[in-house]
Amino acid sequence: MESTRKPLLPDAARRTAAWCVVILLVTGVAAVGIWLCVVFKTAVTPVLLALLGTALLGPVFRWLLRFRLRRSLAAGLTCVALIAVVGGTGYIVVTALIDSGDQIIESLRQAGQWLADHFGVASGDGVSSLADNAKKLLSKFGASAASGLLAGLSVIGTLVATGVLSLLLTFFFLKDSDRAVHLAHSLAPRGTGHLVEAMARRAFEAVEGFMRGTTLIALIDAVCITVGLLILRVPGAVGLGALVFIGAYIPYLGAFVSGAVAVLVALADRGVGTALWTIGVVLAVQQLEGHILQPVIQSRTVQMHPAMVMIAITAGASVAGLLGMLLAVPVAAAGFGVLSELRKRYASEEEPTGSPGPSPAEPPDASPS
Repeated sequence: MESTRKPLLPDAARRTAAWCVVILLVTGVAAVGIWLCVVFKTAVTPVLLALLGTALLGPVFRWLLRFRLRRSLAAGLTCVALIAVVGGTGYIVVTALIDSGDQIIESLRQAGQWLADHFGVASGDGVSSLADNAKKLLSKFGASAASGLLAGLSVIGTLVATGVLSLLLTFFFLKDSDRAVHLAHSLAPRGTGHLVEAMARRAFEAVEGFMRGTTLIALIDAVCITVGLLILRVPGAVGLGALVFIGAYIPYLGAFVSGAVAVLVALADRGVGTALWTIGVVLAVQQLEGHILQPVIQSRTVQMHPAMVMIAITAGASVAGLLGMLLAVPVAAAGFGVLSELRKRYASEEEPTGSPGPSPAEPPDASPS
């Protein structure tokens, strides 16, 4: 007689243990991957920036291919357009910030002093001492920068090298994008090529949608807030609009910081009434973004809960500072895209494919064997 052994643990406990092992393995692999990215950040950063650039410029590249241009020529023209757009935008933003930077800082100082006076904070403990400390800090920074000129040149050289390498990688990613499917199949384990290809496509679509949607939303937000500030005659309206455009790439946090700066500038220069109108403009633009722009423009991208976005931004800041904050949401969008593809695949595989059991309307065959 065959003896049937009773399992040591119940089925629920064994399932929980299996999931715990899977979670530990995934967490360990992710931790090792993050550690490797931090160690090799000099090489990883240009690759990530190039992927973001490729996702943003993909529609332009495909549009040029419709004119029967060679892939290398289309990729080169796309990169030239990128240089022109980024250079022009950077020039406008930097010029606006330089022209109105002193005015914005002075307005912020006055706003801080107004808050200190009306909330009973002594001026010596308020913004005046903070401004004096900032001036001393800037003078010390200038002296240290003058003495450490080589270090400053090294940082500038690193930034230039990263930008040039990112641009070259963007060119090659665009030109050789038709080989990505073959590369995915060749690197994937046997029998998983189609799954790896589907996950890669879903991740790239999520990043592409995020980059295009965020750029368009940032432009609309910046234009609307700049027009509102110009109507209210708030000083430095163009510079504040530039801050709104840059801050839009850091969801929620960037919009809050840039909006708060605009309100403080309006409070200092135009008074409480204009500050309240500025709050109304900022809130109206945020409502427009949240209820119209986000659902319409980013309807085909991975929709993440705001709490998950904030967690991703915090994690990115702890790993790589400001660069990590900028890259956290696209990386999280790609991860959610991969998870959605896996969930869809496994859900379709778990559906019953065999012949269903006998239904009440169709009794089992009772013919003798």
